[in-house]
Amino acid sequence: MSSQPFAGVTVVEFGQFIAVPYCAQLLADGGAHVIKVESLEGDPVRHLAPLAPGETRHFISRNRGKHVLPLDLKHESARPVIEALLQHADVVLTNLRPGVAAEVGLDYESLHRRFPRLVVGNVTAFGHFGPDAGLAGMDYVIQARSGLMAANGRIRDGLPLAGDPPIADYMCAMMLSFGVASALFRREQTGKGGEVDVSLLMAALVLENNLILRVQGADGPTHAAVHEQLAELRREGAPYADQVAVQPQLRVSSMSSVYYRSYATKDAAIAVACVSPGLQRTFIRAIGLVDDAHHEPMNREQQARHYASLQHRAEATLASKTTAEWKEIFDRHGVPAAGVKFPIELLDDPQLLANGMLHDLPHPALGPVRMLSTPVNLDGGGFVPGHPTAAYGSETLAILGEIGFSEGAARQLLDDGITRDRPPGT
Repeated sequence: MSSQPFAGVTVVEFGQFIAVPYCAQLLADGGAHVIKVESLEGDPVRHLAPLAPGETRHFISRNRGKHVLPLDLKHESARPVIEALLQHADVVLTNLRPGVAAEVGLDYESLHRRFPRLVVGNVTAFGHFGPDAGLAGMDYVIQARSGLMAANGRIRDGLPLAGDPPIADYMCAMMLSFGVASALFRREQTGKGGEVDVSLLMAALVLENNLILRVQGADGPTHAAVHEQLAELRREGAPYADQVAVQPQLRVSSMSSVYYRSYATKDAAIAVACVSPGLQRTFIRAIGLVDDAHHEPMNREQQARHYASLQHRAEATLASKTTAEWKEIFDRHGVPAAGVKFPIELLDDPQLLANGMLHDLPHPALGPVRMLSTPVNLDGGGFVPGHPTAAYGSETLAILGEIGFSEGAARQLLDDGITRDRPPGT
C-alpha cells in the first residue's frame, strides 16, 4: 500500500492561472494522478515570457507532476471526451469564467446527478451568490475589493498597491486543497462525493482575519464614525492618503513605533517582532536603551510622546551596526528577528536547503530548475515533488487511450481540431 495520501485518486483539472493549478500540483505531490485539461491555446501562463515553447516560470511553478490534455471544451465533439474523463475521475477542479462551467456541463449540479461519488472543487472570484457573483476577478482586483490592499499599506504616488505575490490566489489554492482532502475523507465514510466551494474573496479575508472583526460594544461607534468620515471625504474628492488617515489603528503605538517593525541597519534592514512585555524588555535591553513606560504609568497622550522619542533613539541605534551584527545580538538574547531577504537570495538559503524547502527539477527543455518543494511534509514520503509535466500535447494520444478511446478515434479528434498533439503554431 502506498504511503502517499492521494495514491489511486484521479484528478481532472479544468483550471488556469494559479488557484486550481497549484491545488492540483499539491495533490499530485501527494500521489494523485492529475490530468490537466488545457485550451487549444494552452494555459494562459504558458505565454508569459516563455523560456522554451510553452514553458515559462509561471507554468513550471504550479504544474509539475501532471499530464496535459488539450481540448476545445465548447466543441460539441468534445463532450464524449469530457464524459470519459469524468467517468475515470475522483476529483474535478474548476476555475472557469463565470457561466462557462454550466455551459459545458461541469457545474456541480450536473456532475452530482451523474457521478454521485465525484468530489467537485470550484473556485469563484466572489462566491456564487450576491451582486458580484457573476463578475470576473483576478488576484489584484480581489486584493482591492477585500480590503487586503489597504490593509497591507503599500502606497505609490498616492495610490494603494497590492503585494506583488498573488497571495489571495495561493491562499485559495491551500483552502481548496484542504477542502478536497476533507471531501475525500468524508467519502470514505459515506460513499458520497460533494462540492468544495472556495472563493478568492474569502481567501483574501482569511489573510485579514485579525482585522475582519467587530466587537459591537467596543468598536460599533468608532466604525460608524469612520463610515461617515469616509463618505464625506469621498464626496469631497479627498485623496486616498486622507482616507487612510481616518482608519482605526488596532496596533498600539509602542508596537508599530518600536517593537513590531523593520529597521534600517548600517548595511540593509532587519525586522523584529516583540509582542509580549517580556520580549519587549529583552529587546530594549539588547539595544542598550530603556523604555520608561515599562516602569511608570502613562496615559495615551504621554505614551504617544514617549514612543515617538523612543522610536527615533531606537532607529539611530539600529543604524549603527550591520544586520549581521544585530542578528547575532538578537539571537543570543532570544529576540525574534531576521534580516530582510530578497526572494532571489532564498534560492541558495542554507535554512531552506536543510529542510527540503527547495526542489531541483530536471526539466527536459530547460535543464535544472530550482523551485519551491511541496509545502507539506508527511512521514514515509507522503508528499514528493512530481516529475516535470511533459511538453504540451505530447501525451494526448496516451491520455485518450487511457480513458477508453481507440487510436483511430483519438486521431479523428486530432483531425477535427478537438485536441492537439503539439504546441500551437508547430
